[in-house]
Amino acid sequence: METVANVLVGLVAALHVYILVLEMFLWEKKPGRGLHGFDAEMARATAPLAANQGLYNGFLAAGLVWGLIAADPTGFRAQVFFLACVVVAGVYGALTANRRILFAQALPGAVALAAVLLAR
Repeated sequence: METVANVLVGLVAALHVYILVLEMFLWEKKPGRGLHGFDAEMARATAPLAANQGLYNGFLAAGLVWGLIAADPTGFRAQVFFLACVVVAGVYGALTANRRILFAQALPGAVALAAVLLAR
């Protein structure tokens, strides 16, 4: 079960690296604009906000990677903390921005969190 948990944590970390790239570097290009249906002008106007969000997603990914490489109990605690942050951010995003975030961010985080707790 520990291997499954580690793989799931790694996948959630990779998802947040992808979100970082999308929001920080591709926001004004087709992948970023297509995410929210923005035209070029709206993407340009919101790019600083998206980059800020992307940076936070990068911090989540970094924390999850730290949790994977740190020895226990620090690694376990870091995984639980950062996965809980992912879930909270996903629920908040679903309530305030787009319901898809619940399934794209909160659900994978919750599944990984459950696996980490079960593996303990």
